[in-house]
Amino acid sequence: MKFNRKDLVSIRDLTKEEIEFILEQAQSFKEINERVIKKVPTLRGKTVVTCFYEPSTRTRLSFEVAAKRLSADTLNFSASTSSVKKGETFLDTLKNIEALKSDVVIIRHPASGATKFASKILKASVVNAGDGINEHPTQALLDAFTILEKKGRIKGLNIIIAGDILHSRVARSNIFLLTKLGANVKVYAPPMMMPRDIEKTGVKIVKDFRDEIKEADVVMMLRVQLERQNKALFPSIREYAKFFGFKKEYLENLKNDAIIMHPGPMNRGVEISSEVADSDKSVILEQVENGIAVRMAILYLLIGSGGES
Repeated sequence: MKFNRKDLVSIRDLTKEEIEFILEQAQSFKEINERVIKKVPTLRGKTVVTCFYEPSTRTRLSFEVAAKRLSADTLNFSASTSSVKKGETFLDTLKNIEALKSDVVIIRHPASGATKFASKILKASVVNAGDGINEHPTQALLDAFTILEKKGRIKGLNIIIAGDILHSRVARSNIFLLTKLGANVKVYAPPMMMPRDIEKTGVKIVKDFRDEIKEADVVMMLRVQLERQNKALFPSIREYAKFFGFKKEYLENLKNDAIIMHPGPMNRGVEISSEVADSDKSVILEQVENGIAVRMAILYLLIGSGGES
């Protein structure tokens, strides 16, 4: 097939076939990351800009490594050390980045919809690296790639997403992607962190996490996003951990081949205990590794060969 999209802004925009095509391409790029010399000339002469208005470790480094392993030139923009501090608008920043003849602009922004806006302004391809509480499409793609790698399929799997669903762009993108690929997705959260009408997206709300994980093939934990809450949604961190965290004793409830995921950063001792995060069922660091291959595939499809196969 041919990947004809200029941008990657939302999982909702992608067809099932496009998602599967991206994941197939990622498999070939993972092989490059296992070589002694981890570099190919695929994007030589192309310029990739990371434009981050929020802090990031995994996503930013992953995109940077992905671009460099494809031999692209990389530029890094951070709002905290830029003219944004002097009053420059998002629009003017985008126009300046455009003037640098960039080929791809990877954007993380606290405002939902910011990347959609940028995609309409820029001639360059735009990749959404997280916009507000809206979406984080590349995280969902790398999560799906990891599930496929560990389980061999997504269709028919029982997947629980647990934590701060309301404020999680990762949860949204994963729900859109996993349901599109035929998974049985359930969500678990404190009532005040559960979006209204979420069942309309095709997921089921569960009440008893410890009991429900007995049938789960995948358990995906999410952190409490205190920075996106304008009021306290629970009495204390300690109470959240007690009633909604994934504790060590829950491990005995899991199936032998179940896997535990987390997009990071983890709040150890809050939504997930260290014993769970570091257990042999955890694939958290494999998610990080797979993020490079998936993002290499995305850059290649957007500005490489055009996605012809």
